Amino acid sequence: MIFLELILGFLKVGCFAFGGAYGAIPLIRDVVLSYGWIDDEMLTYMIAVSESTPGPIMVNLASYIGSSQAGFPGAAAATLAVVLPSFLIILLVTAVLKNLIKNKYVQAALRGMKPCVIGIIAATGLEMILGNCLETSPVTAVSPQAILLTVLLIAIMTGYRFLRKKKLPSIPLILISACLGAVIYAF
Repeated sequence: MIFLELILGFLKVGCFAFGGAYGAIPLIRDVVLSYGWIDDEMLTYMIAVSESTPGPIMVNLASYIGSSQAGFPGAAAATLAVVLPSFLIILLVTAVLKNLIKNKYVQAALRGMKPCVIGIIAATGLEMILGNCLETSPVTAVSPQAILLTVLLIAIMTGYRFLRKKKLPSIPLILISACLGAVIYAF
């Protein structure tokens, strides 16, 4: 039964996850929480780990959740289920892409989807920031360490962009976050 749930849950994620992994996080959250595979706090940790490990976030999350529910076979089933729709869609798109991409209606639909994807990513980011800055055990309270870390990271990213005229690369940002987190939460 768990294999069928993993396959159906992650097929749903794979079929409806547009806009990349960040756009898929709300869908992954809904599926994972509805099946009760892990709780919201653990999912937030897994998103952070999946972000900082090699590979796509959706594949990393599917592999971890499948593994936690049914071992290696569960990881394989969940991972296959999450990538299968994209694989099939890419095969289909490449077969008809040459003619279809020139169609003005297809171009209009793709342009129309951009704001939706941007909104989903922004809402997910805001939800994660708020969830990180609020502690929920035993009562809901503001976490000054999380707020300080968030403000410092935003200041570092903004300062870097202002001084260097380009975006701070992900690897240095992850290392800076880890160092700041270790320092801030140690005190």
